[in-house]
Amino acid sequence: MDQFDIIVIGGGSAGSAAAGRLAEDGARTVCLVEAGGTNDIVRVKTPGFMPFIPKSSNWRYDTVPQQGLNGRIGYQPRGRGLGGSSAINAMVYIRGHAFDYDQWAALGATGWSYADVLPYFKRSEGNERGGDEFHGGDGPLNVMDQRWPNVTSRRFVESATALQLPRTADFNGPDNEGFGLYQVTQKGGERWSAARAYVEPLRGRSNFDIRTGALVEKILIEEGRAVGVTIRCGRRRETLRARGGVVLSAGAFGSPQILMLSGIGPGAHLQEMGIAVARDHAGVGDNLQDHIDYVSSWETRSTDPFGDSFGGTWRMVKAIVEHRRRRTGIMTTCFAEAGGFWKSRPDLPAPDVQYHFVPAMLEDHGRTKVKGHGFSCHACVLRPESRGTVRLASSDAAAAPTIDPGFLTDERDMATLRAGVRMMHRIVAAPPLADYAGVDRHPVNLDDDAALDALIRSRADTVYHPVGTCRMGSDADAVVDPTLKLNGIDGLWVADASIMPRLVSGNTNAPSIMIGERAADFVKAALS
Repeated sequence: MDQFDIIVIGGGSAGSAAAGRLAEDGARTVCLVEAGGTNDIVRVKTPGFMPFIPKSSNWRYDTVPQQGLNGRIGYQPRGRGLGGSSAINAMVYIRGHAFDYDQWAALGATGWSYADVLPYFKRSEGNERGGDEFHGGDGPLNVMDQRWPNVTSRRFVESATALQLPRTADFNGPDNEGFGLYQVTQKGGERWSAARAYVEPLRGRSNFDIRTGALVEKILIEEGRAVGVTIRCGRRRETLRARGGVVLSAGAFGSPQILMLSGIGPGAHLQEMGIAVARDHAGVGDNLQDHIDYVSSWETRSTDPFGDSFGGTWRMVKAIVEHRRRRTGIMTTCFAEAGGFWKSRPDLPAPDVQYHFVPAMLEDHGRTKVKGHGFSCHACVLRPESRGTVRLASSDAAAAPTIDPGFLTDERDMATLRAGVRMMHRIVAAPPLADYAGVDRHPVNLDDDAALDALIRSRADTVYHPVGTCRMGSDADAVVDPTLKLNGIDGLWVADASIMPRLVSGNTNAPSIMIGERAADFVKAALS
């Protein structure tokens, strides 16, 4: 049996940050346990290869049939390996709105207001623009402006401006409303995952053990305290012991799954699965929230956007050669190059719709090839009211959990998405984007609510931001308290997007890293 001070389960966005911060001063021994590999491969590190990331780096989960999506099964990609979803995402650096964190605090997450979390965002961020009141300039997570965005992406921003929608150069200041090009988590032309920021610089340290290819089967609970984990490496099982405790960072699906496999969760469900109940906690796996997203695309005669044609393919071949030689050019694309935040009603405290513009035609999360050239635009509901669950499908840790986001089961989400899609079409119809005379691949009468709703339900799905399944709060039903300690079990913390009481108004990678940063401080304080 191996002994450590702290074991961190999961090397994703939050887990990498937590493990790195806990290990960096050498004051404690830390073991980072990750089910996947190192992700130290060209197809992961090259931004433009995002559509070709290998299966070994993606859990590729599915949902149960979704009532709000005409019974369709949704796709839930999740990062596998060091870096987690920051190794397979679109690299967009967004924190959410100040309102989100102030709302967390109002809901009982004491100490998590915007003023409380801003220093941790700044500490994590190494923005190439430099540090200021809202940004860090020397943190480990490199953030930069795109240097070779597609002309079509710039025209999307100009079309939004033509409609008198605000333009912004910084989505991460005091307010995120407006349209512009996204900043990205890249460095020197390559993807800069959380693992490259926090874990790899410490590789080889005597106090830091990085174990990949190690599936956690359960957390060991003895006399009400987390004292270690059992892991499976191929056919071999091992037990790792933790003197100080365990930090669980397996994400909004993995963290509740591991808790339930460890006997912590809804008692009746655990008994059905044949698992002994260590802590009956109904909140584990509840409160699942995700950004429901509708994407449409337009085909163009212009070959300005990326596309599947002889000319488009030859352009990408040349770009790959350029990137391998100099790490420059269009293979640095994040695909979701431009976007914006918009209020569907003027009385809202913060934007409730986000747009991601892609200079290529997308179908089925990019899994279906589309011939020709064109562009796509996503519209997502930022603060959904629909709620779902994560449950065990099996007592085998290798089996995927049962995921039910409950998409569009609350009509308020449909009303918001309907408004967002209509504004999306208005932007596309405005010059200079309209000059492409793009042909809508999914035409609909936008004035007909029933027709538009039917189209949305036939095409909408996640935009990859599940949260909330180990909710943080000060009430008895909360899974973790505001220091991220699991209620009812000592020596166990949860640190990832699963602890969010409410989904943030934006992409979740940067907030997850912030959560990992905070978790490290909480653990250090508890063990001092």
